Amino acid sequence: MKLFTLGFTQKSASQFFELLKQPGLKRVIDIRLNNVSQLAGFTKKDDLQFFLREIPHIDYVHSVDLAPTQEILDEYKKNKGDWKVFEKKFVNLMKKRKVETLFPKNLFDGACLLCSEPSHEHCHRHFVAEYLKASWGNIDIIHL
Repeated sequence: MKLFTLGFTQKSASQFFELLKQPGLKRVIDIRLNNVSQLAGFTKKDDLQFFLREIPHIDYVHSVDLAPTQEILDEYKKNKGDWKVFEKKFVNLMKKRKVETLFPKNLFDGACLLCSEPSHEHCHRHFVAEYLKASWGNIDIIHL
């Protein structure tokens, strides 16, 4: 199974949609807690759903079950928290939610986890991908 990840920040719409033209990429799973902010630009929920359907013909799913809580996010972003503390809290949240049981595995086959951060190294999409790989095995993670 291939599981892609992508952040939209610091990318033009052209760059973003070109990256989504990966062989086997079928759907975007938006794992942002807030996807309707004006700061999201061309990736605002309704706009992105339209663009994905019209440009590369990709399905769109939004799941806050794969996002940190506002409290965990604020502690890290607004209060300049420690990355390792964020990681521990978010991974514990995924365990508590039992995210590996919330979705059928085939939803993630050819899916791309979408968040805002430009790099996966400091984004929760990295933890989601690694958590699912540890839970299900046989996942090839490709960070775009």
